[in-house]
Amino acid sequence: MAMEYGYGDGYGYDRGRRGRVPVGLRAPFEARGLREFGYVLLSLPISILLFTYAVTMVAVGAGLLVTFVGIPLLALGLAGCRGFGALERARARGLLHLDVADPEPLRVKGDGLMAWVGAVLKSGASWRALLYALIQLPWAVFSFTVSVTFWTFGWSLLTYPLWFWVFPVYAGQGGLQLYGDETHGIYLDNPFEIGMTAVVGLLFALAAPWIVRSLTQVDRLLVPGLLGRTRLSTRVGELESDRGVVVDTAAADLRRIERDLHDGAQARLVGLAMELGLAKEKLAGDPRAAARLVDEAHGEVKTALRELRDLARGIHPAVLTDRGLDAALSAVAARCGVPVRVSVDLAERPARAIEGIAYFAVSELLRNVSEHSGAGAAGVEVWRAGDRLLIQVEDNGRGGARVDGGSGLRGLAERLGAVEGVFVVDSPVGGPTRVTVELPWRGERR
Repeated sequence: MAMEYGYGDGYGYDRGRRGRVPVGLRAPFEARGLREFGYVLLSLPISILLFTYAVTMVAVGAGLLVTFVGIPLLALGLAGCRGFGALERARARGLLHLDVADPEPLRVKGDGLMAWVGAVLKSGASWRALLYALIQLPWAVFSFTVSVTFWTFGWSLLTYPLWFWVFPVYAGQGGLQLYGDETHGIYLDNPFEIGMTAVVGLLFALAAPWIVRSLTQVDRLLVPGLLGRTRLSTRVGELESDRGVVVDTAAADLRRIERDLHDGAQARLVGLAMELGLAKEKLAGDPRAAARLVDEAHGEVKTALRELRDLARGIHPAVLTDRGLDAALSAVAARCGVPVRVSVDLAERPARAIEGIAYFAVSELLRNVSEHSGAGAAGVEVWRAGDRLLIQVEDNGRGGARVDGGSGLRGLAERLGAVEGVFVVDSPVGGPTRVTVELPWRGERR
């Protein structure tokens, strides 16, 4: 962040010297000030080119709208403005260190030229790029004039003691003329006046980077606002990404349930059917063997029922539906491999979907505690703060947990992000580990 908002990327100074030199004196020599000044200098010729192109193409295209040629020309002009917008984003990224997301892409429905023309004309990003081309020129002229005036005036006056000799040698006058009319003139030619001129130049030179920076703040608003992605399109992109995560998660859950049923309860039920068939065959000839087979089948039934109960509990346990988070999380804590203290402070129940996600999150975190942390104790706290449901799971294990560590935390973070949740892991090596989950609060519908 210092690279973007502070004078922290200058050259010619080490960290210690930068700390001793005031920022006001460093500003004219640091890289950020030079980059911003270069940005302003480039803005004028680029804006002239962009303005000329935009006005020419739009005027010709609009003038020919009565013919078929006008519509493709107008679309071509807008597409060119989008291309210039990409260059402007790259220039802002390189010189202002301003990271601007690309606008929403064209959504071409169909094949052929007219499908592309329709997509360009319907795209809001195209018209915003055209608006940027029209607005940028007057602002670039103003910022260029002010910036160049301050920089040249400041440095020329600051270095006046080095070049004032030019006037008496080549111009036949004592120095830089401050005032003059037909009868007399005032020249900056004595040591005091030369020194004061340098002092005034120093003030202008020190102020110039800050003036330029204040001018580029407008560009920091124009470029993202007109050439970047709108808040609505950003939100749509986030929702599309979240939808993909939800779909992938649901598919993974279905595969897990199918695998658990196939490898667990289904296999046991098949074996049970076979044993009951054998028992039926032996019932008349060998009642004892048949009774033994029935007894074994009874044990298999109990095991299959337990597996089905565990599978149903992993999907959505009945205790969560009947008694809420407090009882459900207490049941999860009782099955954990380490002692877990549970504290749920909720005056009312959240919505069923939020409650289910909270239960799943705590279940996954406690399973990680049991399998990976090496902890001797853990704690779960759940409470409401405004419009957020907060969950905190803490253990005294070895620590070192990371979202990208392959322990299932990344998938959990993606699931929570799909419902606008927040997932924060604080796990220094050596412990303790504290995981905080925030979910949007929505009350239960009656």
